Amino acid sequence: MIDHVGFNVRDYEASKQFYTHALAPLGYELLLEFGGRAAGFGRDSKPTFWVEDRGQPQSDVHVAFASPDRATVDRFYEAALAAGGSDNGAPGLRPQYHEQYYGAYVLDPDSNNVEAVCHEPE
Repeated sequence: MIDHVGFNVRDYEASKQFYTHALAPLGYELLLEFGGRAAGFGRDSKPTFWVEDRGQPQSDVHVAFASPDRATVDRFYEAALAAGGSDNGAPGLRPQYHEQYYGAYVLDPDSNNVEAVCHEPE
């Protein structure tokens, strides 16, 4: 089980704003910030996802956030697009993964693939 994950970003403030809005439908919020260079997002007082400004950003990162239901996947997708993300796969079933896999994909400001996924039936 992974405790937390993070990656470097090109524009810290833009990424912090993007994730603040994109992850809100999933119940994530900005919980910790260090020196205007690292932001920890999470739920229940535990930051589990970090963005940091500490050198060259990684590229082609893929991160998937669990969603409790399909409607929340839809809300994530809309919030992420409204926050400046780019479409990388509209909400829908992905039966190539399994019958109930419902996901949506958005590229963040650094072109990382950010996903919300629900594994439950409608």
